[in-house]
Amino acid sequence: MDVKSLKDYVKRGLFYEAVVEDGSDIIFIVDYNGHILYHNPSVEDTLGHAPGSLVNKNFFDFIKPSTLTAFKSEFKKSISKPYDESIEFRFLCKDDSYRYLEFNSINLKHKGGVEGLILDCRDITQRKKDAEELLRAQKAKEQFLANMSHEIRTPINGISGMINLLSETSNEADRAQYLNAIKNSTESLKVIINDILDLSVIESGKLKFEKIGFNIKYQLSAVLDTFLYQSKAKGIDLNYNIDKKADGVLIGDPARLNQILINLVSNAVKFTHVGEINISVTLEKEEKGHKHIKFKVRDTGVGIPAKKVHHIFDSFTQADASVTRRYGGTGLGLTIVKELVELQNGSIHVESEEHIGTVFTFIIPYLVGREIDLVQPKSSDFKKTLKYSLKGVKILLVEDNEVNRLYANSILEKWQCNVVEAENGYMAVEKLKEEDFDIVLMDVQMPIMDGYEATRKIRNTIDGIKKHIPIVALTANAIKGDIEKCKESGMNDYLSKPFHPESLYKMIVKFVDPEAKKIAVNNQHAAVEASNQLTNLKYLKSICDGDVKFMTEMVETFISNTPATINKMQNWSDKADWEMVGKLAHKMKPSVTFVGLEPAKHIIKEIEDAGKHNMHTDRIPGKINQLDDLCQQAFKELRIAIQSDFS
Repeated sequence: MDVKSLKDYVKRGLFYEAVVEDGSDIIFIVDYNGHILYHNPSVEDTLGHAPGSLVNKNFFDFIKPSTLTAFKSEFKKSISKPYDESIEFRFLCKDDSYRYLEFNSINLKHKGGVEGLILDCRDITQRKKDAEELLRAQKAKEQFLANMSHEIRTPINGISGMINLLSETSNEADRAQYLNAIKNSTESLKVIINDILDLSVIESGKLKFEKIGFNIKYQLSAVLDTFLYQSKAKGIDLNYNIDKKADGVLIGDPARLNQILINLVSNAVKFTHVGEINISVTLEKEEKGHKHIKFKVRDTGVGIPAKKVHHIFDSFTQADASVTRRYGGTGLGLTIVKELVELQNGSIHVESEEHIGTVFTFIIPYLVGREIDLVQPKSSDFKKTLKYSLKGVKILLVEDNEVNRLYANSILEKWQCNVVEAENGYMAVEKLKEEDFDIVLMDVQMPIMDGYEATRKIRNTIDGIKKHIPIVALTANAIKGDIEKCKESGMNDYLSKPFHPESLYKMIVKFVDPEAKKIAVNNQHAAVEASNQLTNLKYLKSICDGDVKFMTEMVETFISNTPATINKMQNWSDKADWEMVGKLAHKMKPSVTFVGLEPAKHIIKEIEDAGKHNMHTDRIPGKINQLDDLCQQAFKELRIAIQSDFS
């Protein structure tokens, strides 16, 4: 359209139909007394009133009565101005509901001497709902943070106070009492922190479930043993019964089942003052190799008000704000329980009556297993697990916190390890340049140089075999993103703080084989006998024609690049991108052939085929873990081979 045509279009008022009649905004023309003289058809689309049906009616009659006085005040201000904007109000719809609108006004008296207003209105109902929801969420989180401040400070204050009393007394009975109080406070603190970390991992979508054999009776009795003393102290009967059809070996994640049961039984004990708590386990149904197991946790406690029951699984929520003050807790336990049940394709619901009690019922489908699938329960006596002596293992302990350093050092010295300390990443790199170590225990958050940067410097700037030294992160940030960051920086594994001595021992043995170390020392790094080896370098020697330098480069490349590839496979597995996992497995084939890691070949083939054809993908995560463990063992052998110049 040229300029002349456009002027004619405007002159004839054709824009009126395009902008006003067909526009999405609601247009009203009202006089100073609120009488409606005109409204466009958009009134029907948004408010349900037929075109022209509101003409000759009064605008004020459609304003929500409770807000009318305030609206008239704003309307009066608009009359005194040439234009006004962003005036909010609630307008009556045809279906008797009210919608939030907002108008910008043009005063016709200032334009043409007519006492009236053009009101250009927009529907802001969704915006108001979003704002209200944001405010509700903000208040919930503010309440949560206030609760956490109280919950975290309480055990910390207890620990601090008991330590002061401990330092002032020599009475053995008092010391035992104070130590027990410190232990209880630390356990309370761990529960709170674990709840927060669990929810973070669940919400990130990175939570993994194991598929191992277990027995419900064993799991349930172990859980109830935890609460036996507490329930007896309150005079509450704690009972359970398991239907024969539900008993037997199942395949699933017993640790997550324990977590669900502990949360529910803990709540039952907390809120029950008289009566009993009963846990029943029955078979809901059996189909296609799965048993759908129904768990009921019934108590005779205080109950939940009817209006609160539907919100009991919401994040940061307890039945009442006073509950937190009286009973403690994060308000996250039931949220975590619901997520854990549903992530295992299960369901959960609650029935409750105030002053009568509460029943939580959840159903989880498990694969039917056999006796051979059972994982033997771990012995509680840690001393029995010390299969190998760690005497003489040289460890670089990198930790800036004096208390954490003392704790780790005390454990390691009991095992007769040779420990060298570094207070930051820079010192760690320098000490590694000067001395030989078997393993590095690396804190993550440190001044001057953190654990990530120190690891990258070790991997990229230190020459020879030292650059491949096992590095284990000691991190308090035990959520998925931080764990991935550790591995991406070049660390081999991680331990979350606070760690148990057994976990530390197993981690050291995983990367430093004490038996292999003895052989290496006594025989000048000679390789273990071929019959015990995972790797076979015969093929590599043949293609390298005995060139030790070239062989060293090939093996070092395998040791350096493989963890990153496996980490990528785990990441794509978490995202269920099986095709990408299969491609990465295919990429690994030549490297395992070079180092003669025969046991890895069939695992890689299974992963590749499953990813390529999108079949049996539920087995892939377990296969990747098997491959990772196999490669970690192979790395130990290959490091010894490099040290002995492949002799």
